[in-house]
Amino acid sequence: MSSFRAFLNSPVGPKTTHFWGPVANWGFVIAGLVDMNKPPEMISGNMTAAMCVYSGLFMRFAWMVQPRNYLLLSCHVSNETVQLYQLSRWARAQGYLSEKKEEASSK
Repeated sequence: MSSFRAFLNSPVGPKTTHFWGPVANWGFVIAGLVDMNKPPEMISGNMTAAMCVYSGLFMRFAWMVQPRNYLLLSCHVSNETVQLYQLSRWARAQGYLSEKKEEASSK
């Protein structure tokens, strides 16, 4: 019981935004995972790129803030991974990635 009480009252516990901010941000990761089932034509390249930049910036923030926020860091590492995959699906559907392969094979 004392370890639970210590977590409850810690600087990154559930009484702080260091806890609830990352919990809410997991929604981005879940949405990205759900979007993997959608066709790549429905992906917005601009929004996906913006989410990549956003998660990249907040990964640095989560690492630099004191106390270090590992929950926020793990959330944004996961989101960056999902968004980069979505961006690659979008780029493949737009022909950005397949053209380079075609050029390399024709030479």
